[in-house]
Amino acid sequence: MTNAKVRYAPLPGRLLAAQVSVLILSLCGQTGSDPGVAGADSLRVEERDIAALQALMQEGRLTAKELTQRYIDRIAALDDAGPRLNAIVEINPEALDIAAALDEERRRHGTRGPMHGIPVILKANIDTGDELTTTAGSLALSGHRASRDAFAVARLRDAGAVILGKANLSEWANFRSTHSTSGWSSQGRQTRNPYVLDRNPCGSSSGSAVAVAASLTAVAIGTETDGSVVCPAGANGIVGIKPTLGLVSRDGIIPIAHSQDTAGPMGRTVRDAAVLLTAMVAADPGDLAAANFPPQLPDYLAVLDGGGLKDVRIGIMRDYAGAGANAGVEARFEEAIGVLAGLGAEIVDPVDLGDREGMDEAEFEVLLYEFRAGLNDYLGDHRAPNGVRTLADLIAFNVSRREELMPFFGQEILVMAEDKGPLTEEAYREALATSKQLAQGAIDGALEGDRLDAIAAPTNGPAWVIDLVNGDNFSVSSSTLAAVSGYANVTVPMGYVRGLPVGLSVFGTAFSEPVLLRITYAFEQAAKARRRPEFLPTLVLE
Repeated sequence: MTNAKVRYAPLPGRLLAAQVSVLILSLCGQTGSDPGVAGADSLRVEERDIAALQALMQEGRLTAKELTQRYIDRIAALDDAGPRLNAIVEINPEALDIAAALDEERRRHGTRGPMHGIPVILKANIDTGDELTTTAGSLALSGHRASRDAFAVARLRDAGAVILGKANLSEWANFRSTHSTSGWSSQGRQTRNPYVLDRNPCGSSSGSAVAVAASLTAVAIGTETDGSVVCPAGANGIVGIKPTLGLVSRDGIIPIAHSQDTAGPMGRTVRDAAVLLTAMVAADPGDLAAANFPPQLPDYLAVLDGGGLKDVRIGIMRDYAGAGANAGVEARFEEAIGVLAGLGAEIVDPVDLGDREGMDEAEFEVLLYEFRAGLNDYLGDHRAPNGVRTLADLIAFNVSRREELMPFFGQEILVMAEDKGPLTEEAYREALATSKQLAQGAIDGALEGDRLDAIAAPTNGPAWVIDLVNGDNFSVSSSTLAAVSGYANVTVPMGYVRGLPVGLSVFGTAFSEPVLLRITYAFEQAAKARRRPEFLPTLVLE
């Protein structure tokens, strides 16, 4: 059995929008049977959370093998055919066998924990020591198989997870071109937003987010350098956690920048994301970022008590990127602040995050330097089959196959990174010190000065129309402070703007995940903002 995902024929002809909508709704089980389920409606996998799936397996009404097969069937119906989401690039040929073995283990010895038998999709820049490839979405790494699992992937297997497959992403984690289109890669082509199919899913963990939103998997793993977990999570109506740097091992991730990179869990609920985080977290002795790892890990699930927030102070960030640019986002944000206040939280509005002039420029300089160094190390260690051993080799390979790899946008950022020198250069050291000082100082200064527990801001603007001519059109973002500082950030569905999801980000200091999860869980339970996607062909506006 090949490791390549089976592709299905596209929809025949040019259907009217109404016909497409009816067909897609039927595929999703809204006007007919769910494509991922053979049997009673009560066993549909669509929108099932981990607790519900575990209950079905514990009752003997569902097995991990059956669950895995049903997700594979949904991928065939919705990702390869139907709306053709293009979220998944590979299915693990061993997934059903792994699930069957876990079923037998459950029968004989019980479960390993809440992830036992639960399928997980991984972003295609995360190593697995199996038949799946790790490509960062690029044909330059086509056929590249890692020799071993990334540290966090090994943790997931130990927890009983079924590695279901790899997700598409913005090629090279969206660090290739100054006018790229998020969700596009030369390996997987364009991933589409399941809420409105001609809208962008945001990047770079686009496939991971879409897979979760469309119930192609229970949960997924993305990676973030700056916004690549929280933006796609927000744009696709799901929960995303960007952990504190070092809480989740950076081992086995094709890098952009070691001072900011982290893997992060994505789920349809805060609880599911917290379950996945618990399975991933461990001190990796080989990761220098784990030097400040907490001596004792908190129970991330124990904080999800659904109670009020009467002892919590939350600062409101008003100077996020794109503030005031979208009236719908502003309206949803005001409603979210009202929900938090209604839960008893004390609101400090606005919060003073100081003068951050020069932070963005310093961050980009750091990313260029660290990308060159980190990618050269990764490629040198992994011996990809296409002879790409350095960033310079990658640039040349892309030029040699320009029509396949660069049909819409170029590789300006790769070229800028290749022009940088070693990490011993003073320009790099100054940029790193400046960016960290400004970001960490802004967050810690606000938290200490106003005695805050966390800071809240909109995660994203409504998804823009996919535009392979002009590239991305971001309108709202609040990810940079948490990303550059290396601190924790959690996004939760906040509501909709003309049917397009927008998220609420809650971020804090290092290792503040418990308080952020408590706040976002309380908000989620009170707001009940998330709606499942309807796979609309386009957004009809009067």
